[in-house]
Amino acid sequence: MRAPLPPAFLTAPIAHRALHDKTKGRPENSLAAILAASSAGYGIELDLQISSDGVAMVFHDEDLDRLTEETGPVRAKDALTLMSIGLRHGAEGIPTLAMVLKLVAGRVPLLLEIKDQHGTLGPTDGQLEAATAAALAGYDGPVALMSFNPHSIAEMARLCPGIPRGLTTSAFDPEEWAPVPADRCAALREIGDFDRVGASFISHEAADLDSPRVAEIKAKAPVLCWTITSQAAETKARRIADNVTFEGYMAPIPA
Repeated sequence: MRAPLPPAFLTAPIAHRALHDKTKGRPENSLAAILAASSAGYGIELDLQISSDGVAMVFHDEDLDRLTEETGPVRAKDALTLMSIGLRHGAEGIPTLAMVLKLVAGRVPLLLEIKDQHGTLGPTDGQLEAATAAALAGYDGPVALMSFNPHSIAEMARLCPGIPRGLTTSAFDPEEWAPVPADRCAALREIGDFDRVGASFISHEAADLDSPRVAEIKAKAPVLCWTITSQAAETKARRIADNVTFEGYMAPIPA
């Protein structure tokens, strides 16, 4: 079953990792950034990682080092510990997906990216997918799921068939994607899993939007793109993309 992407994902621009601005105390993927994006009327893109006790956490990196004063893998610590670890440039800890859902409460669309857990975009152990499904149970606001890893989206199709799902895609340059094997990059570049996983959209790398394969997808499904950092880049991307994921400026919201 292919769940269609709601129109709300194609109207207001989508704030990448929420409306973050460290100079204003709003780190990426933080509750402060999420509240700011929601208040401004933007859609919100967020990243999901897993805690050691099986809770979906809203955090981008596999490791804590860049975004906190702690070190080591996110998945090595339990949820309560992660919630107590302060984010750099902010005054709060790492939120759970459940906390985010309660805060947003359906007011704006949520685009949730399930991060690959093993580094090679291969088969998933299903833990993060199960935690995501558990958190989303009963949530009735506009939400969509995506991942660079088609295996994750296939698992979400099994767990949450009624939630729209898509693939996060790119040119998959092997030099940029190491340690993902070159042959895996080549296969992913073709977006060959689109129909197999019942995807209803892609979110594609902005620099590669003129790919012939993207044109083929656009003929049958919406194309979002990542990550736009200026109005000029947004204008260019919208020649192809149906909506943009943005950061670093205030993208205009259509009247």
